[in-house]
Amino acid sequence: MLCKIIPEKCIACGLCQVYAPNIFDYNDDGIVILKNDHEALQEFVHESETTNAITAYRKCPVRAIEIIEN
Repeated sequence: MLCKIIPEKCIACGLCQVYAPNIFDYNDDGIVILKNDHEALQEFVHESETTNAITAYRKCPVRAIEIIEN
């Protein structure tokens, strides 16, 4: 599964990191970044994190996260 972030949509609510702390982190302004690569806008999610990524996607109030299933 591919997870994409759209930082310009992010409102810094913090829900994605609550539900998927191994995937998401924040920059100094509280805007979403990917934990493993702060410069990337997408990454493949490990199978063990799939449920967490989907939950974060569903909880994001502004759809700053996209999920593409392979």
